[in-house]
Amino acid sequence: MSNWLVVYTHPLAEAKALANLRQQGYEAYLPWCRRWRRHARRREIVRRPLFPRYLFVGFDAMTTRWRPILSTIGVANVIRQGELPLPVPSSVVDEIRDGECAGRFDDLSPVARLAAGAFVRIKDGPFGDLIGRLQSLADGERVNVLLELLGREVVARVPVETLEPA
Repeated sequence: MSNWLVVYTHPLAEAKALANLRQQGYEAYLPWCRRWRRHARRREIVRRPLFPRYLFVGFDAMTTRWRPILSTIGVANVIRQGELPLPVPSSVVDEIRDGECAGRFDDLSPVARLAAGAFVRIKDGPFGDLIGRLQSLADGERVNVLLELLGREVVARVPVETLEPA
């Protein structure tokens, strides 16, 4: 493909739009990433679209008609500049594919992006919305965070997935 179109989908309909576009004969690509999800006291790795509500469709201006894409189930619109679709160079999509294959977009280890001594914010739990300093890794799933509470420093052991950079 020489160029790609960016398709804007309905909420949570990326996979449906992808399947319908492929069924119509278009070359379509939906980049994925893997993330941790916590639900009902369980942690699991799930696949999520890298760009929620967006996917790419291969486009050759000389041979491909793009207007039928607009009536595809799951598709809300095509990103356009005026009345014509805005093409994305093939090199950009190739870079995204390479990054997806290499796992550069996966967010599986929250600790990997944090260093000891870095300031972190605790997202939820009893210490929710507090900012502290990452002290050390306690075990595979918990870390020690140094918090300022009641005028003194206290070490709190919190789950890794509740942290984000401050």
